[in-house]
Amino acid sequence: MTTRRVLKLLRDYESRNVTYMEADGSWPIVWERARGVHVWNAEGKRFVDLTAAFGVAAAGHANPRVVRAGTRQMNRLLHAMGDVHPHARKAELARELSRLTFERWSRRPTSRAAKRSGAARWAGKSIFCNSGFEAVEAALKTALLASGKPGVIAFRGAYHGLGYGALNVTQRGHFRTPFLAQIGGFSHFLPFPAQADEVGGVEASIRRLIQRENVGAILVEPIQVRGGINLPPLEFLPRLRRVCDETGVVLILDEIYTGFGRTGRWFACEHSGVAPDLICLGKALTGGFPLSVCVGRADLMDRAWPASNGEAIHTSTFLGHPVGCAMALAQIAELKARQLPREAARIGARALVALGKLAAPAACSLAVRGVGLFLGVELRLLDGAAATEIALAVIKGMLRRGYVLLPEGEHSNVVSLTPPLTITPAQLDAAVAALAAELAAVDARPERQGVKR
Repeated sequence: MTTRRVLKLLRDYESRNVTYMEADGSWPIVWERARGVHVWNAEGKRFVDLTAAFGVAAAGHANPRVVRAGTRQMNRLLHAMGDVHPHARKAELARELSRLTFERWSRRPTSRAAKRSGAARWAGKSIFCNSGFEAVEAALKTALLASGKPGVIAFRGAYHGLGYGALNVTQRGHFRTPFLAQIGGFSHFLPFPAQADEVGGVEASIRRLIQRENVGAILVEPIQVRGGINLPPLEFLPRLRRVCDETGVVLILDEIYTGFGRTGRWFACEHSGVAPDLICLGKALTGGFPLSVCVGRADLMDRAWPASNGEAIHTSTFLGHPVGCAMALAQIAELKARQLPREAARIGARALVALGKLAAPAACSLAVRGVGLFLGVELRLLDGAAATEIALAVIKGMLRRGYVLLPEGEHSNVVSLTPPLTITPAQLDAAVAALAAELAAVDARPERQGVKR
């Protein structure tokens, strides 16, 4: 089916406000197939995917090991019964996630509370979900049950998903404002620190809120993704850990995007040596099947959730789907076997240097930041305003050159690069060179080219 035909069907039958389409047909492309770091559109043109499809294809699109695991599972057991009659893959994945998170972290506990509580604390228990926001909502429920306190501290620029529970802790007005009349209002937003000298003030505000409000949890992305590839100072997470240890507040880390090697470590929190109480995972977990999970410290999970009496408090039809679990086990095995977290650190460090040499377009400033294969190029006008139209024009120009990119940040002025961890240095070098050429070719009046967001 041609691109034109697909887009016409979507215009006719998909709800508005989902797929943005340029009037001239230049955006979007229609994906037909994908493998490795490449995708092909409906007309057969090949593109390099520098998004990993929202970070999902960490081990490459259609990774053979992952596809085989999914195919075998489909042939054997396509669907099971969630919280009623289980299947083996769900049990195996829950064990693997415990080993990969809390059991591995137990070898180097970083807090006084962790050292006091002993090794029994350091196992993980999972609640399986479908989409990332559901994992966040499972974590919010767990924190409430464990602490008895409904309040949650989150941060400006945060994106934790768009379900009604998660929307309470997603800060951007674009997503929240239309639904404020139906949002519970249990969240408190504080600044996300960018500089080391801001951390103390944020910590003081957190402590005041905990004293004044009924706060049971702090929810944070170790690196803000949709907020604009924002990296906090390394001492930020340790300070949050200390506050939670001293007050009994639950520390929830949203690593749905940053997990599974994206930042050069298995999880981004490991850069600062911090283990959370609850961690939310998704996207790269399966390499392409809708599965997410909230993994929590076993003692906390047991304190929060009662033993089932035959009717689960929190469940869904597709909980712990057998195909997703099989693919997740294969995806994790592939990331390990090919040492892709380490490769992301190596290749990402090289790319960060290359991106740092980019020249900004006329009348713009350019800032580069990131870690591992989690990189962003921020464009601003010389007066400090977000250079949204220029950034979007660059992304559209890169699409014409055969590269798929996404904008991030509240004003869509950060060009993000989150390619599959299987990308080669040569492929990434070529992408950076194309980006340099596109920045040099930015039209003086980019509003004529911009892709709306």
